Amino acid sequence: MSVPETSLVIPIYNELDNITPLFAALDAALQGLDFEVILVDDGSLDGTGEALDAGAARLGERYKVIHLQRNFGQTAAMQAGIDAARGEVIVTLDGDLQNDPGDVPMLVKALREQDMDVVAGWRKNRQDGLWLRKIPSRAANWLIGRLTGVRLHDYGCTLKAYRASVLKAIRLYGEMHRFIPAWLATQTYTNRIVEVPVRHHPRVAGKSKYGISRTSRVFVDLLFVKFFMRFNQRPMHFFGTLGLSFLVLGLLILGYLFGLKLFTGASIGGRPMLLIGILGVIAGIQWLSTGLVGEMLSRIYYESQGKKSYVVRRTVHLEPAERGA
Repeated sequence: MSVPETSLVIPIYNELDNITPLFAALDAALQGLDFEVILVDDGSLDGTGEALDAGAARLGERYKVIHLQRNFGQTAAMQAGIDAARGEVIVTLDGDLQNDPGDVPMLVKALREQDMDVVAGWRKNRQDGLWLRKIPSRAANWLIGRLTGVRLHDYGCTLKAYRASVLKAIRLYGEMHRFIPAWLATQTYTNRIVEVPVRHHPRVAGKSKYGISRTSRVFVDLLFVKFFMRFNQRPMHFFGTLGLSFLVLGLLILGYLFGLKLFTGASIGGRPMLLIGILGVIAGIQWLSTGLVGEMLSRIYYESQGKKSYVVRRTVHLEPAERGA
């Protein structure tokens, strides 16, 4: 089969009742597109895997099913699909039919015509509960945009189109799928990331895999994303600044106490400031040491995998006759 222009990646876990209508929606929506569909069964236990195999066999070679050994989570399933994708454009969406496959051509068209690297879906008329889904989501979206500089209305919408060369330059771990646009800001400019309104449908079958309990994990993941975006190639700038601050503070306190003892003979052994000064020096040395270790790990990360500290967008080569024109 020839290399397709567009790859759809759909992670799925225990969605048996949605599989048949999902295939029908995909078949209707993708008419006229040069596409492949990669369905990743994330260790489903309800017969979803068998239903995916049957549907893919019925619709032909454009549909591919990847079965994971167990339930690794949405991020890992999405990464498995991205690794297998061959298209120049990669579109991700959920398999619960709340995302509408009919919006896929619109996202692909926007990415190509506007020459963007990411076109994110925005569930402007979201069909979810107000208190447990909408309000926490709005708060999370505001916080993520504030900290990362990539301001989107709807980070939680899986329906997004990516330029494959940019998306494949990063690796997803943990539960980082919700932060992909912010993650990609380490590879491209934020003005090459846009969002467009997409349709959103209420869930009619199966059970939601999301809940309010994920809020704390989102916040912890966000701290890591923020750190990685700013300091992944220069961790010493972060740890070194902290280390020097603590070290200078500790030395100033100890210097003051030393001068006090030397010139006035005052007793300093029982003063809390002595303990604070010593702790400041120790903490400063520890932060500086952590920065040095971080620098070494950063170099190991890039050099052991042959990774580059830059991403080439395109190369223009002129023939000799064109150079003189």
